Amino acid sequence: VVRPAGVADVMAAVTFARDHDLLLAIKGGGHNVAGNALCDGGLVIDMSSMRAVHIDPRARTAYVEGGAQWGDFDHEAAAFNLVTTGGIISTTGVAGLTLGGGYGWLNAKFGAACDNVLAFDIVLANGTFVRASAEEHADLYWALKGGGGNFGVVTGFLFQLHPFSGQVLAGARFYPLEQGRDALEFYRNLTPTTSEHVIVYCALWINPATGTPASAIVFCHSGDPEEAEREMAPVRMFGDAELDIIAPMPYTAWQQAFNPLLPHGRSYYWKSLQFTELSDELLDTVARVALDKPTVNSFAIFEQLGAAYRSKGKRETAFWHRDARYQLVISGSWDDPTQQESCIAWARRMHDAASPFAMTNRNLNFTIVDENERTARVRAASGDNYDRLVQIKTKYDPGNVFRVNNNIRPST
Repeated sequence: VVRPAGVADVMAAVTFARDHDLLLAIKGGGHNVAGNALCDGGLVIDMSSMRAVHIDPRARTAYVEGGAQWGDFDHEAAAFNLVTTGGIISTTGVAGLTLGGGYGWLNAKFGAACDNVLAFDIVLANGTFVRASAEEHADLYWALKGGGGNFGVVTGFLFQLHPFSGQVLAGARFYPLEQGRDALEFYRNLTPTTSEHVIVYCALWINPATGTPASAIVFCHSGDPEEAEREMAPVRMFGDAELDIIAPMPYTAWQQAFNPLLPHGRSYYWKSLQFTELSDELLDTVARVALDKPTVNSFAIFEQLGAAYRSKGKRETAFWHRDARYQLVISGSWDDPTQQESCIAWARRMHDAASPFAMTNRNLNFTIVDENERTARVRAASGDNYDRLVQIKTKYDPGNVFRVNNNIRPST
């Protein structure tokens, strides 16, 4: 394991791995759900010491090192009332989320995380350092917006920031898990009416106050407080909630709200699917399978993908799946090793049951892919951008040095 202090160390580590034909893995924030941040019998570049975030309030930009987490980013940006789309867990790595596309509570307003990157600093497979932007290495700049870690070690990101009050009206209302089907239907009816300031989730998960299985409507409004209360009203009126924890709060606090429910040290097995619509049959299926979840911490969550996220053309960035309106994230989650088999089986059962209603799109940030299926899955996730990604991979990494990832294989 190499823990670089700066770019020079990264360049030396990449050169060493290449010269000695070592398997090479890149660890940014360390949040990767498929375990691609590590490898056995090879070399890991662990950038956890490179977490600096520098804000330029006049230019409204942030320069973020490759090991930073979104909590680091939010802390610095909030001091200047600036923001951009990040994840929904503060310990998520900036690099991994952004290189895979990335979305969060602000995606309806500011698009995907990758849409807000002005430049990438990257160490290539030959050990050299370049900056990729619209003006320099434009092909690489395009590929890094959704192409993952295939092209090099991104040591720094230059983000465009947006003015922001720093406050949100956010939280959740919780209901018994048995009312999950009703909550899903309410969610389906609500989401087409929301403004660019709103992202809504429907979670079949846990009541944090009682520790019992629950369904929940999760709401975040990032606009004017009076308008937020108006848009919140239907959520307040839905059902007889066991717990209501919707309140005004700092955006930075809301970004950390889910952290206790997804602690380090717990085991997780993830799947995801995307949808343009939520049919009755799909909602019936998800609600039914959720009732059989093997642990209270296992979950299925529908996440809303908003207008700005969908506004980019599919070919504008490497991030292909722009027409999805919803993503279903599934996780079998366990603390007791004896529960591993049942949790993995449940996540697969939920995924397989919902798949007939889903798009062919896959969010590779949430995908654990068997080696034999990887090329086909990456091709499907990349859509018509795949051939162009192969060309760029071949240009910048012809030896496939960077292959511990959702791999795009070079043509040579």
